[in-house]
Parts: sequence; C-alpha cells; structure tokens
Amino acid sequence: MADQITALTGKTDANVKPEPMIVVDDVDMVFNMASEQLNSLKEYFIALVQGRLFFKEFKALENISITVNRGDVYGIVGTNGSGKSTLLKIVAGVLEPSKGSCTINGTIAPLIELGAGFDMELTARENVYLNGALLGYRREFIDENFDSIIEFAEIGDFVDMPLKNYSSGMVARIAFAIATATVPDILVVDEALSVGDFLFQQKCEQRINELVYDHGTTLLFVSHSIDQVERVCQKALWIEKGHMRMNGEVHEVCEEYRKLQS
Repeated sequence: MADQITALTGKTDANVKPEPMIVVDDVDMVFNMASEQLNSLKEYFIALVQGRLFFKEFKALENISITVNRGDVYGIVGTNGSGKSTLLKIVAGVLEPSKGSCTINGTIAPLIELGAGFDMELTARENVYLNGALLGYRREFIDENFDSIIEFAEIGDFVDMPLKNYSSGMVARIAFAIATATVPDILVVDEALSVGDFLFQQKCEQRINELVYDHGTTLLFVSHSIDQVERVCQKALWIEKGHMRMNGEVHEVCEEYRKLQS
C-alpha cells in the first residue's frame, strides 16, 4: 500500500513505520580485570593455586538502548574510555553483550581497528584477497573490483610491496577501500578517517556520503572530531563512562558535548 501511495503521489505515507536496521536493547558489557598484573602464564597458575588471583568487574556499558533505522546516519561521541568502540564491536558481532541484545537486519561492513585482519608479511595484493575473503567476498568479485580498490586506495606503485613497509595511513586506505568496495546495508566506522592525510579523509567522506545518500546504507560512525561528526551525521548518541547521556539531532547533541569540553 505504501508503494502504491508513493507511486501515485510521489510522497511516502507518514504512517509507515521506519525499518530498524540496528536494535540495541538494554545492553551491558562487563569485563573481568585481574586484581594484580601477571607477566606470564606460570605466574597466573601460581596465583590461581595459592588463591591470590581475584577479578574485579569493569562495566564498560550499562543500560544502552538505541534503534537505528534504515538510512540513518548516526554519530557516537564521548570522551576516551566512554564505551564508544565497545558498542561498535557489539554491533559488529565482535563482542557478545553481558546483558541485553543487539539485533542486526542486513549485511554489515565493519571498519573497526583497520588492518586487524591483514598479514603484514604479505603484499597489498595478497591482503586485498585475504581481507576480502574475511568480509565474505567471492574471489570473482575481488577479481572484478581489484583495480578500483587499488585505485581508490592510491597504492598502485606499491601493490606488490609487503604491508610491513607501509605507513599506518596506507594500511587504513586499503582497509577502507576493501570494506566499501560493495554496498553494505550497514557501515560501521570507528576512527577510520582519523588516519591518513586530509585529502584522503575527504575522499572517504565522499564515499560514505555516496553509500548513504545514493544507496541507502545505514551508518554508525565514531570520531574524536566533533566537527567531522556534525559534517557526516544527522543524528548522534553521546555515551559517557558507559552511560547514555543524550540521543537526538546531531547538532543538539554535539552542542551539549562541547559544553563538557569547554
């Protein structure tokens, strides 16, 4: 019915509910931390046998709930250690929440800890195929898109050089180019644009905007740059010390967050 209304009037039905792509429901994330620093497995077992090994809980996230709908462009802000990256890892499926649930609707491309899936001894060419396989790409797809990935990453002259000789910015370029070679339903970006030169950051932003506005990709975006969050995102979530402080329009959230920084 909604499609018929759109076809006839050119307008969407305001009563049609948006499609949830990410539903984080009352999530806690608890890490167990050793009460003392142990430098080897031997020390660990000695402490365990002698009853000296205790753990204390560190609650990285507490009672976090957020729904991100199809086409939403969400930024996550907060000071260092506030739980931003932990939340993204739960969304990406890297971590299982200690309490609550995280439901994902669609394919997801995580840009978290860029280059984590690379083998630094292999060449860029080999790592494109390796990382592409980890993201679920078929070899035929990588074959077809290899030249465009290398062109976007701007590493054509170094494609057969081992990655251990690359700068962190060059590694980030390759990771970003591979992850955005396809059109994911959900793109999760954690500080991916903080590495590399200004011109390449602009290029990445343009690619993100293309995915969001031309293809309807849903974006979850973390950056230490509040200006960048405002530039890229429409909505924002503010997490502080594991708790949700504010959730709403990006300019309103960032304005309140800046007051904390001043």
